[in-house]
Amino acid sequence: MADVIRAFRSAEFLSEGATLHGRLYMPKELTPPFPAVIMAHGFTATITMVADRYAEAFCSAGFAVLLYDHRNFGISEGEPRHHINQWVQARGYRDAMTFLEGLPEIDASRLAIWGDSMSGAAAMVVAACDKRVRAVVVQVPACGRTLPAPDLDQSRFQAIEETLLHGDINLSPKLDGPMPVVSFDFARHPSALEPITAYRWFIEYGGRFGTNWVNDVTRVQPMVPEAFNAVICASHINAPLLMVVSPEDEMPGSNPQVARAAYEVAPGPKEWREIDGGHFGLLYYPSDAFAHASAVQIAFLQKHL
Repeated sequence: MADVIRAFRSAEFLSEGATLHGRLYMPKELTPPFPAVIMAHGFTATITMVADRYAEAFCSAGFAVLLYDHRNFGISEGEPRHHINQWVQARGYRDAMTFLEGLPEIDASRLAIWGDSMSGAAAMVVAACDKRVRAVVVQVPACGRTLPAPDLDQSRFQAIEETLLHGDINLSPKLDGPMPVVSFDFARHPSALEPITAYRWFIEYGGRFGTNWVNDVTRVQPMVPEAFNAVICASHINAPLLMVVSPEDEMPGSNPQVARAAYEVAPGPKEWREIDGGHFGLLYYPSDAFAHASAVQIAFLQKHL
């Protein structure tokens, strides 16, 4: 694993007027060009909060990996700090693909995207709208609390696609916050995330030296024609799709039944894997859940990239 850790170098690329920073991992003792996995972490987390462990596992299996912090978070630039705009984060994935396409070590015809929780939903939306995505891996994706109304005429998807690719994603935003990400006592000190499991994970991993995590967030909801919705987009994901879920996910926004509905309508090659441990179980390292999830994901990527 020490060789893998030394295998990364700093990487940066432009997205929505800001420079996003992260790490570029390259396999050792293999000949380029490499298939590549693009990774961004979930709700307010940063690249050194276990996402880097997944990146190391993927690199050890022969994949190049671009792991970066979302705009406004961690070591990436962008103002206002700690503002989440899902449209902005989805465009970050697209700009990451463009960045990798310009690198001679990367096989641009074999690009996968990976997301956890909120970033899982973003990865699904991007995979539906950007045909450069050749495989998508999501774990405990935040597909929503409830199912959206059916998109019978595909007008809702078309609006999402148009907004992501060409639209104004900063139009008359509604702000929810600032507020703490987590709280030890939600009833007396409300936070964005309610379950105590969220508090325990963020404080344990975000509180470690050098993570650049801050217990502060503002949600930005631009008043665009259609709401950001992974379920609406799922039926348009033609790339191979792996969904790793926890059957008893405690986060309301990651309702496993909603995720299953999205999976059922995805038309391309797909795999559904259930791993116990709740929403944060896959983000404890080392753990049996991490070992299981990373092995399943590597096997899927090796099969489809």
